[in-house]
Amino acid sequence: MRYTGPKDRLSRREGVDLFGKGTSFRRLNVPPGVHGPKGTGKVSEFGKQLREKQKAKRIYGISEKQFRSYVTASQKAKNLTELLERRLDNVVFRLGFAPSRPAARQLVSHMHILVNDKILNIPSYRTKVGDIVALDTKGQKIPEVQKTIEKTQDSIVAWLERKAAQGKVNRLPAKTDVQEPFSEQEIIEFYSR
Repeated sequence: MRYTGPKDRLSRREGVDLFGKGTSFRRLNVPPGVHGPKGTGKVSEFGKQLREKQKAKRIYGISEKQFRSYVTASQKAKNLTELLERRLDNVVFRLGFAPSRPAARQLVSHMHILVNDKILNIPSYRTKVGDIVALDTKGQKIPEVQKTIEKTQDSIVAWLERKAAQGKVNRLPAKTDVQEPFSEQEIIEFYSR
C-alpha cells in the first residue's frame, strides 16, 4: 500500500527534502513526532542502510515489494538508479510535464500520457531507448501542467529530449545523470544481508 499521509513528515524523518518543496521547510533537521526535538541516538550500520533504502523508496513513491524486485533485478549489473529512473512516472516528471513525481504518477494513471502513440496508465512501465512519451490533448489543457512545462523548458536531464508536449528517451540514464540524495551501495548491502 502506498503512503498517502503528510509528505513533510517523511522528509523530516530522512533529513532531506524528498519531494522538491524547496524553502517551505523550516524544521528539516528535527525528526517528526513528540520526541523529535530531543534528537536521535547513535545510528548503527543497519540503521544507516535502512534510512538510505527508505529515502529511495519514498523519493520514487514505490512499495517495499516493488523496491525489492528492482534491487533483485539490479544486483548483477549494479544499476538500481537506472531502473528507478526509467519508470514511466519518473520520466514524465523528468520531462517537466508534472511538478512532482506524485503528480506525474497521477497524470499516468488518469490516462493523460501516450507512449509511442498508445495510452499507457501503468506508472511502473519501464521505458526503453527510442520511446516517445507525450501528453494527450486533455492533459495539455491542465493549467498546472501548462505552468510546469513553461517553467521547466531548459531543465531537462541529459538522457531525455523534449519538444513542446512530447519527449523522447535518447539513451539509458547513467549514474552521473542522477543527483538523488541516496547511496545505491548502502541499499544493495542492506538487501544482501
